[in-house]
Amino acid sequence: MVEKIKVRSFSILRSISRILSGAFILILINLNVTWADVTASVDRNNIELNESFTLKIIVDSLIDEEPDASALEKDFIISSRSQLSNTTIINGAISRSRTWSYTLTAKRAGDFIIPSVIVGSEKSQPLDISILPQTESILGKADIFISAEVDSDEGYVQAQNIFRIKIYRNVQTRQPRLYEPEITGVETIIETVGDDRSYESVIDGKIYNVIERVYALFPQESGLIEISPVRFEARILKNGSITGKKIYQSDGINIDVLPIPSPPSGYPSADWLPAKELEIIEEWSRDLSNLKSGEPITRQLTITAKGQLSTQLPLINYDNEGLKIYPDKPKLVDFVSADDLVASRIDQYAIISSESGEIDMEKIEIPWWDIDENKWKIASVPERTINIFPSSDDLVEDNLQTNSSKPEAESLPNNNDFWRYISGFLGILWVFTILIWFFSKPKLKREKIKSDKPAYKKSNHLLKKARKAALHGENIEFNKLILEWGKMQWPEMVPLSLLKISNLVEEPFAEELKKFDRATYGPDKNFKWNGKKMAKSLNKISVIKKDKSEKNKHSLPPLLPN
Repeated sequence: MVEKIKVRSFSILRSISRILSGAFILILINLNVTWADVTASVDRNNIELNESFTLKIIVDSLIDEEPDASALEKDFIISSRSQLSNTTIINGAISRSRTWSYTLTAKRAGDFIIPSVIVGSEKSQPLDISILPQTESILGKADIFISAEVDSDEGYVQAQNIFRIKIYRNVQTRQPRLYEPEITGVETIIETVGDDRSYESVIDGKIYNVIERVYALFPQESGLIEISPVRFEARILKNGSITGKKIYQSDGINIDVLPIPSPPSGYPSADWLPAKELEIIEEWSRDLSNLKSGEPITRQLTITAKGQLSTQLPLINYDNEGLKIYPDKPKLVDFVSADDLVASRIDQYAIISSESGEIDMEKIEIPWWDIDENKWKIASVPERTINIFPSSDDLVEDNLQTNSSKPEAESLPNNNDFWRYISGFLGILWVFTILIWFFSKPKLKREKIKSDKPAYKKSNHLLKKARKAALHGENIEFNKLILEWGKMQWPEMVPLSLLKISNLVEEPFAEELKKFDRATYGPDKNFKWNGKKMAKSLNKISVIKKDKSEKNKHSLPPLLPN
C-alpha cells in the first residue's frame, strides 16, 4: 500500500513538472517576441554624393509588422526596398530573423544621423554617416573609367592600408574582365575585404553603375609598395552593335611604408601591434564571490582589433602566485566590418587555487599603436582581488587534525572502525575505476578519430583549390589558400608568407614556393612562376619536423588519386 502511494505521488509530481516546464517555455517564447532586437547597418562607410548605399534593418524574430522608414526621407532618397526571412536551426535550437534592405542616396554632402527605424514596439539604433563631396578629378570622364585609391600614401609595417578599385560604367558591356594589379616592392600580405559591391553614382547628370572591390594591404617591412595600374577590358554594346575589345586603366599608386617606432615609455619590451581600434575584454565562467579551493574556474580574455589580422594578436602569458593556470588552444577569428578587417583572439585559461584566502590578480596591459592618431595607447584589464573559501575537504581535514589531538586511548577504537570503512570504500572505488576505464577507452578513440577527420578534410580541400588556382595562374587566390593551409598546419607558429612556408616543407614544393615569391615580390619583373609545376608539386607535400638532424618527415596524402 505504501509503495502504491509513493508511485502515485511521483506520477503527480511528474505531471506538475511537465505543466510548469511547458508554461515556462511559453513565457520564454513570449519574452523573445516582446524583446526582439532591431539592429541597423550600412554596407560601406566611404560614400560620395550621388552614390547609392544600402541600409539593412534586421529583426531577430519573424514579426509581421513593416518598419516605419518615413524618417529616412528627410535627408535621403529611397530608390528601392526589399525584405528577406531567415530560419536557422543549430543543435535543435531554432532562431528566426527578418531583414529589410533600403537603397538610399543622400540629398546633399555632409555628416548625417540615420534616424531610428521603428518596427512594432522596438526601434533600431541611430547611425552616424558621412557623405563626401563628389570627387572632381573624375568629373567629365568617358562612358567607362576606373579609379584606384588607398587610405593613405604612407603607412606602417604590419598596419592595414585599404586599397579600393572602382569601375564606372554608363553603357552596357559584354565580356568584361578585370586584370588584377601587380603589387611589388616590400613583402605584403593581401586580403580581400568582403564581396564586390554594386551601386549607382550620378556624375555630371550621368548615371553610372559602379563595381567596387576592396583589399587590405599589410606590408611586412619598411620601404616602398608599388601598385601597377588596374586594367579593365570589355566590349561596348551601343546603338544595337558591339564594338571590339577596349581597355581602360587607372593610375598607378605608391605607398611609403614607415619603420616601426620606438616602444612606449615604461614598456621597453612591448610588441609592435598597429591597429585602428583595440580592446581586451575579460569574462569568467561563474561568479567570483563563491570560489572554493580546488575547484576550477575558466577565465576568458578576448582581444579585438580593427584593421589587423588575428594571427598578429598576442598571446597573454601571465602567472599568479597561489594559482595553477592551464591555457587552452586559442580561437582566431577574422571578419569584415564595413571597409575594415576586424581580428579577434579568444584565449581561455582553466584556473585552480590550491589554497584559501585572498589572491591578488595583476593588471593586464597590451600596448598598441593607433594608426589614425599616430601614437601609442594601452588596452588593459584592471587588477582584482579574489577571495578563495576553504573547500569541504579542507574542513574535513581540519576536523581530523582537531580530533587527532584527543587522548590516544579514546581515539584507538574509532581509528580501527575508520580505517575499516576507508579500506572498503577504496576497494569499491577501484572496481568502478577499472569499469569506467574499460568502457570509455573505445569511445575516446572513436571521438579522437571523429574530431581529426574534419580538419584533414578542410586541409585537403584547401590544397585542391590551391592546385586549381595554380593551374589558372591566379596569384592572389593561390597565395591566400596556401597561407590559410599554413595556418592550419602550424597553428602555434603561423607563417605569414609563402617564403616562410617554403622553409617548413620539402622539395619540390619548397622550390616552387620560392619561385612564386621571387616572381611575385622580387625585383626581376620578367621572372615568371610555372603554375603547372606548382600544381604538380602539390600532389604530395612533405612537412619538415622540428628535429631536422634525424631527417624525419611525414607526407600528406596525394591531393588527387593517380
